[in-house]
Amino acid sequence: MSSRNHTVVTQFFFLPFSNLLVLHVSLFFLVMLMYLLTIVGNMLIVTLKVVDPALRSPMYFFLRNLSFLEIGYTSSTIPKMLVNFLSKDKSISCLGCATQMYFFSFLGMTECCLLAAMSYNRYVAICHSLHYTAMMSRAVCLQLSAVCWLIELLVGVGQTTFIFTLPYCGQNRINHFFCNLPPLLKLACADTYKNEIAVYTIAVTFVMVPFLLILVSYVHILQSILSIASAAGRSKTFSTCSSHLIVVTLFFGSGIVTYLRPKSSYSLNTDKLLSLFYSVVYPVLNPLIYSLRNKEVKEALRRVMARKILV
Repeated sequence: MSSRNHTVVTQFFFLPFSNLLVLHVSLFFLVMLMYLLTIVGNMLIVTLKVVDPALRSPMYFFLRNLSFLEIGYTSSTIPKMLVNFLSKDKSISCLGCATQMYFFSFLGMTECCLLAAMSYNRYVAICHSLHYTAMMSRAVCLQLSAVCWLIELLVGVGQTTFIFTLPYCGQNRINHFFCNLPPLLKLACADTYKNEIAVYTIAVTFVMVPFLLILVSYVHILQSILSIASAAGRSKTFSTCSSHLIVVTLFFGSGIVTYLRPKSSYSLNTDKLLSLFYSVVYPVLNPLIYSLRNKEVKEALRRVMARKILV
């Protein structure tokens, strides 16, 4: 091994998506537009939940958590991504890379748990409606939310430490838009088998387990909906779950394909394209789905705007 390969890496460099400047400029404006829409949309949802007393149910408590999370989730990667699109210097320090990966992983896994908590809320509301107030009290909601945030905070620390205690000596060019797990593991100059097993185990535990809990919740929800006599009643009940189902499908679909597909089918170029979806496109769809498909949110927005106009 050459002396260059023994040089300890102190910074990483992101490889450009293409050598075409016009493509980078186009991506810059497209990603920036989506990022601004994500921030504005989620801030609007957070604000509505605070100022409108009608949006104080457990569902909106979790939605406020989800919107706040999405702001941090996108902000952990997109600002640096935007700089890299136009800057010749595409470097990032090891500490900056570790910080970026930590927040992206921590917030992504927290979202998995929050979506599972939201599905449980829907299950209780539909299958145990008479006991809903007691089963989903404010204390229970706070406890579920705290568990989601605190567990993933600790798991994120362990995962990031596990990756960045690997030796990096020579290869420091990341074929990606941000510091993500798969491309970083490929740069390590050591046997990463144990690390890959650990990453896979974490992905199964904190992606697949919440996903399976969501599936179980919706199996029971579907059974309850089918037992409703009237078609109008079935349609109205199902409509309360439709926004959450769309978000779950988009988020878990891209996450499972990225982190749990067989290694033999792994491709960095495919991973980069998927990363644009789950780090840029999906977050901007989230507030749109919950706003445009939710009558209570739209009515709350009208009430707030009406109060502002009257003032």
